[in-house]
Amino acid sequence: MGKHLTTYQGDIAQAIVAAVTGRLPDAKVDVTGGGGHWSLTVTSTAFAGQSMLAAHRLVMSALAPLMAGDGPPVHAVDKLTTKTP
Repeated sequence: MGKHLTTYQGDIAQAIVAAVTGRLPDAKVDVTGGGGHWSLTVTSTAFAGQSMLAAHRLVMSALAPLMAGDGPPVHAVDKLTTKTP
């Protein structure tokens, strides 16, 4: 995994958690990775009765602002696991 250049200032893992919990307040978010490439496990009651695709869309829509523009802090979500508690 190469280095991904970003203009973001701050803790990117914390920004990811904040973005997801901003959309899914009850979510427990585990984040690993770096260099623009991240892996997430998100557990939320919001996923109950949803397809995996719908659950992934919820999470990715929350992350969209962190993936936009030139030099975004999140270049890719290499692995996304969604679970219900």
